[in-house]
Amino acid sequence: MNSARTDDATRDDAVPRHVALIMDGNGRWAEARRLARARGHEQGAETLRAVTRRAIAIGVEELTCYALSTENIRRRPPEEVEGLMELLRLYLHRDRSELDELGVRLRFIGRLGELPVAVREDLARAERESAANGGLILRLAINYGSRSELVDAARALAEACGRGELDPAAIDESDLEARLYEPSMSDPDLLVRTAGEQRVSNFLLWQISYSELYFAPCPWPDFGPDRFDEAIEAYRNRRRKYGGIPARGREPETA
Repeated sequence: MNSARTDDATRDDAVPRHVALIMDGNGRWAEARRLARARGHEQGAETLRAVTRRAIAIGVEELTCYALSTENIRRRPPEEVEGLMELLRLYLHRDRSELDELGVRLRFIGRLGELPVAVREDLARAERESAANGGLILRLAINYGSRSELVDAARALAEACGRGELDPAAIDESDLEARLYEPSMSDPDLLVRTAGEQRVSNFLLWQISYSELYFAPCPWPDFGPDRFDEAIEAYRNRRRKYGGIPARGREPETA
């Protein structure tokens, strides 16, 4: 089994175990350089490769990346969406050996059944062939929207009640959580968004209830390992209380 995960005995507990990324600004990065928007997405894929390597090096165990939202698919020009799908397939084929060397396990969440057949087949193959890897989980949210995820979970709950498997009066958080796209996914410790926007844009609304938020001013293609380290350092200097006493993370340093 491949593994690039830091051993618990040596892992820095002030490093977030799970980082969620809203990779915003690819198109604007390209337009500012008078390039085709596709060039921004290509550079964004290179940034993801570099950030993934850095995350592994410092002991992050999960990266969940907002690759393509349900709104993107509905509102972007069809040719741009098609280009993104082809870039995704290229990424999966071209970088699979490198990801295996790093011990990365690939996962995908979203309404995947609505994607083109060829894309679905590639996603399923990537999940299956990387399942034995023991390092970082790299999770891509594709055709994903958190409200859609919650609607789908609520629908599954209603169907279970209709079959007599659940008592509606007894439903609790764990029942809904068990019907999310990936129930085993841990809640993100840190959510990072690039390109200066300060909103979460329908991403992991259930899971980020207690996440720390970090907003980077630069577009995603410029968010390399150094910028990632800045986000991690900001996280390390916050106090996580979950409504109670401080948890993972350290007291802010004072002069």
